[in-house]
Amino acid sequence: MPPATPEPTRPVGAALELLVHGVGGTTPELMLDDPRTVRITGDKTAAMYRRTVDQHAEEEPERFADGRPVPEAYCWCNLTSGNGSRALWLLLLPFMVANLAHWMRPPAERQAGSVRLYGVLVRLLALTLTVLLTAAACEVALDLTAWQCAGSARCAQERSWLGFLSAAQGGWWSQPGRRLALAALVPAALVGLLWYLSHRTWSAYEAQRPPRGDVDGNGTPDRRPRPALGRPGFWYGRRLVARLRAAHTAAGFLTVAAAVAGAAARHDRSAAGPARAALGWALEAALFLGAVAVTWVVCRRGRSEKRLDNRLDRAAVSWLPGASIALLVLAALYAGWSRPGWRSTGTLPGDTTFSVITLAQGVLVLSLAVVSTRLYRRAPHTRTVLWGLGGPAVAMLACALGGVMSGGVAQRVADWLDGPATPGTGEDPIGPPVLLSWQASVIPVLLVLLLVPVAVLAVRTALTARRLAPVVEAEYEGERPDVVRTRRIAGTRARAALTDAAPVVVGIVSGATLLLGAGALAGAWLSGTVPGKAFTGGHPFVESTAEAAQALGSWLIGFGFILFVTWGRRAYKDASARRTIGILWDVGTFWPRAAHPFAPPCYAERAVPDLAWRMASWTGRTGGRLVISGHSQGSVLAAAAVWQLPAGTRRRVALLTYGSPLERLYGRWFPAYFGPGPLGELHREVHCWRNLWRRTDPIGGPVKLPAEGGKPEVDHRALRDPVVYGRTSEHPLPEPILGHGDYQADPVFAKERTVLLDRLPPALPLPAPDRAAPPLPGQRDDSRNGGDDPREGVVGFRGQGSGEPGEGDAQGSSGRSSG
Repeated sequence: MPPATPEPTRPVGAALELLVHGVGGTTPELMLDDPRTVRITGDKTAAMYRRTVDQHAEEEPERFADGRPVPEAYCWCNLTSGNGSRALWLLLLPFMVANLAHWMRPPAERQAGSVRLYGVLVRLLALTLTVLLTAAACEVALDLTAWQCAGSARCAQERSWLGFLSAAQGGWWSQPGRRLALAALVPAALVGLLWYLSHRTWSAYEAQRPPRGDVDGNGTPDRRPRPALGRPGFWYGRRLVARLRAAHTAAGFLTVAAAVAGAAARHDRSAAGPARAALGWALEAALFLGAVAVTWVVCRRGRSEKRLDNRLDRAAVSWLPGASIALLVLAALYAGWSRPGWRSTGTLPGDTTFSVITLAQGVLVLSLAVVSTRLYRRAPHTRTVLWGLGGPAVAMLACALGGVMSGGVAQRVADWLDGPATPGTGEDPIGPPVLLSWQASVIPVLLVLLLVPVAVLAVRTALTARRLAPVVEAEYEGERPDVVRTRRIAGTRARAALTDAAPVVVGIVSGATLLLGAGALAGAWLSGTVPGKAFTGGHPFVESTAEAAQALGSWLIGFGFILFVTWGRRAYKDASARRTIGILWDVGTFWPRAAHPFAPPCYAERAVPDLAWRMASWTGRTGGRLVISGHSQGSVLAAAAVWQLPAGTRRRVALLTYGSPLERLYGRWFPAYFGPGPLGELHREVHCWRNLWRRTDPIGGPVKLPAEGGKPEVDHRALRDPVVYGRTSEHPLPEPILGHGDYQADPVFAKERTVLLDRLPPALPLPAPDRAAPPLPGQRDDSRNGGDDPREGVVGFRGQGSGEPGEGDAQGSSGRSSG
């Protein structure tokens, strides 16, 4: 019997360097330092690229016999950038900021009740923002336009397009109820648009299943407790987003229905018979029950992260929006009932609506602060921002943004409809609720208060730069001192340190906003009810001062709104502007939509599964070594993807981060997910990790993880920036101060990458993949029934890498990545 032919094996030296860019994005040509690149997997939104000559590198082992890794680039910039129209996402900034507050809770051990309460409070706060946005749209369309302007002969005469609604014309649409029913189409369309965008973006970006991180390298379930970002369902919030989307959509429609039916019901109770009054009471009772159902759905269930939850709550998702639309239709029909003697005078009761929303938001923020303090006291840490109050402070900013945007739109529309008249003056005055006028009046006060910390930071930065001058010269010992050069380096370091002062500024702004908001609420309750005027009936000097503050605040709101949209549009077109504000936007959209379903889409729910699937499939197919190299925000994506890997795959992966905000931003603001505990656990789980940073970097910094369990310290000592101080024979021209960019230009980068590859165990000899690998435990084999398989396009995915640790020899490659 002839001897069995040995199965062919893969090359034992396979190694891959997976590059992940950071904020602002870049091109695969720049990342790979080669003008000829090819997409090997992915689509136009996010994809993996290689140099053309490396497209089939695994089949050409002789080219990498010296141990050099194959460079491969993951480009995800199209997930957060695009054409200028996408700047309209910035209009949903309050929703994004509220969603951030959900993830800012302090870490908690054995405090499940407090954690659940924290999540419920944030979700309720997010619900009030949806109601506030819808109420602002109702204020503009129903109150200012259909009720006040169409009911005023002067305003309707100046606006010809309102002629068919004018009460003076006496047409069919001239009755107030019918005008309100017709105007309700505008806020209802806005709510429908938000629902559509939330549903479409989830389908496009967030419906990507991660690999089964609960399966170990030998195919057995991994039952060890996992950090939050390593749980199977963390990046798959399908169930919660669907529930919240249904609840918020219903809340928006119910708000519109209440605005339409409320005015008609109040008229019927005072001027109509008992039958019609009873009908109004019944409709309002149904709206109240709908509001209770929405609140119950929002409070009942939070995120499910311990398992991949594919279920949907069909009852809530299906009937809640439909029932709210039915109530809106009934409200429109009820309001459209003929009432010949009804005349629209004054304003709709917007003061009560906005006052209740503002009061509810203040109570929720204070309750959130109490819960956060309780959580922080159980596990205090000096690096946590604002002593655990970062979440409530950011939630307060979300409420302030929502109030400013809603009040600004109402003020500007009122000024436009009122023509040359000043709001609150003249015959038939047209103006927004008094509370919105008060909120506009306190904006100049808030800006004056902000000047104090800004001035303090400016002086402190100048003093810090002067103090750092001798420190900089001492680091470049032997160089001839140059005052201009030293001042420039020291100034860059001092300005980079301003990032660490952000918590203080946020705390001051949030505290001042809370106090001024309470003052505006009290002022609205105590002042007169003339629409568009914040203060009436007092001393002439006080009244004129309040009127000037109101006018200035109104114009500041309008100017800020235009500037906001303009800068947002520029950020999508201009790379420099995007790098300036991109880190804030990318931090906000990194997190899943756990509190507000109308927030901008989470790009990480696409990017993290992409990276995890690629690492698991490549190591499982080749048995090779892999170093994932992430810059800036790319380092956060890399760390999150490593957390999602099976334990066997993590043993074959090294992590290289540079310019990383993992501890400086994420660890301080999101301590429950990137604090010392989770980062320390990642250090113990990943085979090896190295972090590069500079003192001139305003975003990146050290991760502060010491040597542990035989593993060296994660942080490299601070890199010199610039590399040389003056002119040398090797650097005859002045070297730039790189700050946050181009870490690959430092010789330390290639050296540390080589060291990481050397620490990884050698590549494993694996059988050639002549047959498809079996599915992971718990996964169905969709190839037998023609179903959609999330592993489509990944050849030989095994989701694991096994083997005993050993010694390896590898050399660095010349791949580049850019942030």
